[in-house]
Amino acid sequence: MLSPASQTSKGTIGIDFGTTNSSIACADRSGEVRLAKFPYLGGLTDAYRSLLYLQQAKERGVNTLKSWTGPEAIEQYLSADTKGRLIQSLKSFLSSRNLHSTEIFGRRHTLEDLIARILRDLREKAEHQFGIKIRSAVAGRPVHFVGAENAEDDIYAESRLRSAFEAAGYESVEFEMEPIAAAHYYESTLDHDELILIGDFGGGTSDFSLVHVGPGVRRRDTASGNIVANAGVGIAGDAFDAKIVRHLVSPALGAGSELRSLGKILPVPNWVYIRLERWHHLSLLKARDVLQMLKGVHAQALEPEKIGALIHFIKEDLGFHLHRAVQKVKSDLSNAPLATFQFSDGFVDLAAAVERASFEEWISEELEKIAGCVDSLLASSGVLPKDVDMVFLTGGSSFVPAVRSIFETRFGKKRIRGGNEFTSVARGLALKAMDLR
Repeated sequence: MLSPASQTSKGTIGIDFGTTNSSIACADRSGEVRLAKFPYLGGLTDAYRSLLYLQQAKERGVNTLKSWTGPEAIEQYLSADTKGRLIQSLKSFLSSRNLHSTEIFGRRHTLEDLIARILRDLREKAEHQFGIKIRSAVAGRPVHFVGAENAEDDIYAESRLRSAFEAAGYESVEFEMEPIAAAHYYESTLDHDELILIGDFGGGTSDFSLVHVGPGVRRRDTASGNIVANAGVGIAGDAFDAKIVRHLVSPALGAGSELRSLGKILPVPNWVYIRLERWHHLSLLKARDVLQMLKGVHAQALEPEKIGALIHFIKEDLGFHLHRAVQKVKSDLSNAPLATFQFSDGFVDLAAAVERASFEEWISEELEKIAGCVDSLLASSGVLPKDVDMVFLTGGSSFVPAVRSIFETRFGKKRIRGGNEFTSVARGLALKAMDLR
């Protein structure tokens, strides 16, 4: 149950801490749900970017570490002449038992502490808007965390996320699976009962749930019995982005090229480009030993200009700019069969025409795994596609035509629904919090 701190007449709180974006919602007894909004580039957004920007500054002769999160972090990063550290997609590391902390400007910071900084700022900004002290919430979690290989890994990841919430000032946190939260939101729009399939596509995971929803189901008040089955796979938007980087960016930065060492022709180390594909790992390349290694590669490279561009890319920490370019071409390909990928910072200039068919071929393995997860969910639960009344898709990658085709093929276009794709989980979590009062 939620603690008394959250049981005010002004509502209950749901928090969707996502790999790429986060959102926070407040529900009242009437069922109305409000989303917190945040200033960004002269406007307002309800998507709070799940990132942290740290910059070293000297005040009165003493080095201090300043930090910003969310939209403010982006604005500070874009305006800084000398770039600090932009840290992104922290949620993706929660299941890793090897990553406990990282060094930033000579100081060690735990993963939980870095996530807590984002959660604390999100809480404080929402408190100001909602007019309540937020000490409790229902928070979302994926069916399986990125990198989790078994139930123990998921438990470990959730415990780390709980510790981060506690460090951010939350006294009580209840976790709900993200697709179930989306089901709560969808249920609030119904005047009849349905068996639905929820597909929640985040940055790091794709999660699916079969759930009985509707007013009659709610009256029976058997929440655990309403969930037929859950399934998830650690593949989603970030994996699609990685394939765009692999085919359009990495070759221009030296992937697949060669160097001459001791009279032998050798390939340029490929692990650097694997990191590059996961753009949120790019800041990990900005280390003295990595840059020193690349300096040596540059001196021996058969195509030194490409390695020079790679070094520039890392030194200037251009991962965020790359992410924006990748997101734009991915969005354009969702709306048209042909799009142009463009990235330029004055030193590295990339442009390429991309066909939707080529993109779909690049991500074919990921699409097969997502489809396999859906089929496995249906088979294990004994539910036939014809038994599913509606399919509700949420999350950014639900707009990718090849992803939607997985569901249209099995259930038909008429049974596919969407709406508030980027905030439905937060809305559902706030409604769940109201149920727990």
